[in-house]
Amino acid sequence: MSQSNTPATLLQRREFLQGALGAGGLLALNSLLPAYAATQFAPGLGTVTPPNRRHAADTLMDIAIREQRLELAGQRPKAMTLNNSIPGPVVELYEGQRASLRVTNHLAEDSSIHWHGILLPFEMDGVPGVTFPGIKPGDTFNAEFDVRQYGTYWYHSHSGLQEQLGVYGPMVVHPAEPEPWAYDRDYVVMLSDWTFEDPHRVLANLKGMADYYNFQQRTSEDFIRDARKAGTGAALADRAAWGGMRMMATDIADITGETYTYLMNGLHPAGNWTGLFRPGERVRLRFINGSAMSYFNVRIPGLPMTVIQADGQNIQPVETDEFQIGVAETFDVIVQPQEDAAYTVMAESMDRSGYTRGTLAPRLGMEAAVPPLRERPMRTMVDMGMDMSMGGGHGGMKGMQHGDMPKMKGMDHQGMSGMQGKDTASGSAHASMDHSMDPSAGMKTAPAISGFATLAASIPNGRDQPIESRMERAGPVVARHGPDTHGPGNISVATVQRNRLGEPGTGLEDVDHRVLTYADLRNIQPNADTRPVDREIELHLTGNMERYMWSFDGDRFHEVESTVRFNYGERLRLILVNDTMMEHPIHLHGMFMELENGHDGRLPLKHTLSVKASERASLLITANERGRWAFHCHLLYHMKMGMFRVVEVV
Repeated sequence: MSQSNTPATLLQRREFLQGALGAGGLLALNSLLPAYAATQFAPGLGTVTPPNRRHAADTLMDIAIREQRLELAGQRPKAMTLNNSIPGPVVELYEGQRASLRVTNHLAEDSSIHWHGILLPFEMDGVPGVTFPGIKPGDTFNAEFDVRQYGTYWYHSHSGLQEQLGVYGPMVVHPAEPEPWAYDRDYVVMLSDWTFEDPHRVLANLKGMADYYNFQQRTSEDFIRDARKAGTGAALADRAAWGGMRMMATDIADITGETYTYLMNGLHPAGNWTGLFRPGERVRLRFINGSAMSYFNVRIPGLPMTVIQADGQNIQPVETDEFQIGVAETFDVIVQPQEDAAYTVMAESMDRSGYTRGTLAPRLGMEAAVPPLRERPMRTMVDMGMDMSMGGGHGGMKGMQHGDMPKMKGMDHQGMSGMQGKDTASGSAHASMDHSMDPSAGMKTAPAISGFATLAASIPNGRDQPIESRMERAGPVVARHGPDTHGPGNISVATVQRNRLGEPGTGLEDVDHRVLTYADLRNIQPNADTRPVDREIELHLTGNMERYMWSFDGDRFHEVESTVRFNYGERLRLILVNDTMMEHPIHLHGMFMELENGHDGRLPLKHTLSVKASERASLLITANERGRWAFHCHLLYHMKMGMFRVVEVV
């Protein structure tokens, strides 16, 4: 498998796709569009009820899941629709009212709908085998609950790989009281990834060859360039190091634009979703990443964005020029265009293999320039969990410094599935805060090859800034890995674990404008629960990329028997350590998590946290929602392959 995947080649591929689709194909796609994607067909149509027309009321809504076949480019790919559209319709609820959402399954297989980020009785949460049996073909399930929150959320199937086929949609919950910010227009911007391949075939391809869709691999030309910069020995050492980890520096995303078409509100880039405005108006954009597997870097060139919500929860407004949005996250922003001009809403896949885009404009038909795809990012020694300096943390980052990380005393692992006997008292603790310990003891790590450090300090990694500079700007080292390497289900460990909350995300380290980070998020309200922590739990994100196995603590879901136990009412600290070399968006159902990012007393609330490679992140949880709750990586194929647990609050 050899293929060029330069921006020019990708553009040619997309032009071919657009030509193959033709007018008939576009009509087929448009026939499945929801109302909020149709602004170019219905002038003035917004995405959600305007603020001045909202009247709080109970919500009764019927949602039908169906299978449809598309006639596209000589193919008849299968799609699954919600009320005959992809994505599904906007579900609008009202804080303080009652919701009754009746889901009817017209498929020939079981299905389900999970209400992502919504607080509700666990029986209504929609996870087959965890909270209910699922919805049989022809049956209807009525999700009834009191609406206890407001903000931007979404909903999707939790059955098999149905989410990849189109079973997802946005949800907007209107507040009972006026919000602390004003806006004139309100648009949902739902990002997603679509493939014409059968998702089960995609998964089979990944299991057979984990880099099946990665055509951005390093070439002989890259080797020659690296050898000229750092010497042949160093270049060989670099390749050997990555080979020893059974990873490639270009492993950014499992599934790329090679098979994915990236969508905005169900439209591919040529469809150009358009949101209208009058110059001077304040426009709210509710960004939702409803992808199965894709992270996006979002920007609107020439237009600063003020971020007001993260995962549906209010934050103190932060002005930025770009943000990275992980799978299942939401960010709400307000923009205020002053010019009678069009602006491109650009969502570039994190691995730079593709993009989707839309337009904000005063009139239909206007477009702005679409920025070219930026150069591909590459993994570094920071992502590998290596400490080239062996000198501990680096200062200068936003957010927590060394001393801000919670002290890890007596981690309680007894409540974690399949983790019996791994508590710190047994001497086999996952991590140690003692930075004087030998970081190589009992661990898998990259081979110690002469010249490796030279290369890391010299090769620009496809950017103007050398890796050495990027390592200096990486978050501080806050812990080192213990001797437990998590068994055959895991292929590497983070020798050093960093606080990376102040980093902008893969591919955004060297841009020349402002980028939102987790360290910027500050709750607009004081945190409600200020009690000290009763118990701490540490959980490692693990995987074997070569065999496409994904897990927690090296154990896949089918290999564990017990649940993760939370005691009702207790105050917990959950430590997540990413021992892999890629990001994982970790989602807890039923409860929000408070991200310990240095804003003590005003920690931001998250239902989904993107944990960077070799990162150690800390979250506080008040276990106040009884029942059984799913806890998993929201990369669909990772969850399917075992990165899943059940949390039980009793």
